[in-house]
Amino acid sequence: MSLGALRPSPLVEQATEHLREQITGGDWSVGTKLPGETALAKSLGVGRSTVREALRALAGAGLVQARQGSGVFVIATKPKEDWPTQLRQAAITDVYEVRMLVEVEAAQLAAQRRTDDDTAALHEALARRRDAANAGNAEFVEADIALHETVVAAAHNPVLTGLFTEFVPVLQRRLLDLVELVGLRSDNPNHGDEGHAVLVNAVVQGDAAAAGRALREELEQTLALLHSL
Repeated sequence: MSLGALRPSPLVEQATEHLREQITGGDWSVGTKLPGETALAKSLGVGRSTVREALRALAGAGLVQARQGSGVFVIATKPKEDWPTQLRQAAITDVYEVRMLVEVEAAQLAAQRRTDDDTAALHEALARRRDAANAGNAEFVEADIALHETVVAAAHNPVLTGLFTEFVPVLQRRLLDLVELVGLRSDNPNHGDEGHAVLVNAVVQGDAAAAGRALREELEQTLALLHSL
């Protein structure tokens, strides 16, 4: 079967896409052994090193698997979804449940580990959120999430910080939808200010229990609202 020669650039991406199409299109079913690197390189019009990189990418997508001494075999016809893709497609209520687990723990750690710089950053983030009350919904949601990011950063745990960073794009988009859908700021443009002030004060004062409680109460209220829609 001829796959057709490729244009010169970018070769690895093109080779990966061509091979992916053969697998997802059903030309190579699960259990099929792929042609060897030399045969694939000739069909695609590229070098063996390019084919090797393409196969590595397909293995990372969960489509193929190299078996020592036997070759490369198709193990799935649908690529596995990476974490950002799963987040984008997840129900917002599911995202919020996980967010609660992550952020409540982060807030408690932040209360125990915050530095003077963190304290200043928290006060500044709260002030920016209050200033954003006079702006549009997009600016307000951005300032709200920035405050939460500052709390997580004060926990000084890079894994927690990295995990929350993955949530940010989804949260920003879904929260904006929520604010606009239910008119969350129609009666109070600075919706949630009191709870956020309690959270910041608890972290600054080093009260881990109060920090966790304040954040849990805020997120539970939002989650209840999401369930009611």
